[in-house]
Amino acid sequence: MDLDPPDRPAANPAANPADAPQIDEPDAPLPQPRTMQMVTRLVGRPPSRLTRLFLNAGGALFAFLLGMAALDFIDRLLMRYPLLGWVAVTLFAVFTLAAIGMALREWRAWRRFARIDALQRQAGAALADEDLDRAKAVTDGLVALYAKRPETEWQRQRLAERRAESFDARALLTLAEAELMAPLDQQARREIEAASRTVAATTALVPLALVDVVAALAANLRMIRRMAEIYGGRAGAVGGWRLARTVMTHLIATGAVAAGDDLIQTVAGGGVLAKLSRRFGEGLVNGALTARVGIAAMEVCRPLPFLAQPRPKVGSLVSRALTGLFSADDRRG
Repeated sequence: MDLDPPDRPAANPAANPADAPQIDEPDAPLPQPRTMQMVTRLVGRPPSRLTRLFLNAGGALFAFLLGMAALDFIDRLLMRYPLLGWVAVTLFAVFTLAAIGMALREWRAWRRFARIDALQRQAGAALADEDLDRAKAVTDGLVALYAKRPETEWQRQRLAERRAESFDARALLTLAEAELMAPLDQQARREIEAASRTVAATTALVPLALVDVVAALAANLRMIRRMAEIYGGRAGAVGGWRLARTVMTHLIATGAVAAGDDLIQTVAGGGVLAKLSRRFGEGLVNGALTARVGIAAMEVCRPLPFLAQPRPKVGSLVSRALTGLFSADDRRG
């Protein structure tokens, strides 16, 4: 007995698989900037009083014992081998002079930072009180600060020619900012972009956790030192670390660290992180936080506040820094 086959729906020739509804998937957690968070904790967290006492006392004790051992060794060497003893005395004297020279360099570096900080405070007071005389003193201080830098000679000449046209404090400081700070700001932006690119690439490509932290710490310390050099300061070994702590403290005081979640949402909002691996997403967010550290370093090391010149933005710095690290399709996304 033959049975008729069941009726089947007629095929629709116009059906397209792309028109099918998308399958809902749970949202993946956003990448977290663990590397930069660890760097911020390492640099920004000040040691306790007990820790400082322990480190200072330990360093002083070690230096004392090392010096006494060296003097005892040189004394016995002079008695047994006078010629070698005098060689040791000469080397010890050279080492002592080098240590004194390094200490003087650190002292001079912090004097320059104190000078820049004083200019910042005077500029803020001149703007608040609309004091033209104090603004002129700030301008004279800026000219003296960059007097020994040949690349600023043309800008200093233009400032000297045009400063008579300004009759109020804001106009004079705006002129000084346009002539002296604008070229330095461009150099600072390039340094921030290079550091952001380095941190993003290292976090994305290096699978070892501690290695990417060390690389990010080195890149941020180098960027902060370069900010100081660009704006007129020079940081030595100890001074560079103290300057980095000052920058991190400024970053915390301005609320930039607390706004980290908003930064992650902004970076992830364009859909780029959804197309990349999680490791590349973390690299992108760490690069963005490095740019934020660089902007804080600019604000600390810059002798003038941002007046007419635009304050750098994290988004524009990151987009310029990461150009070429990702494909064109990801950047369009």
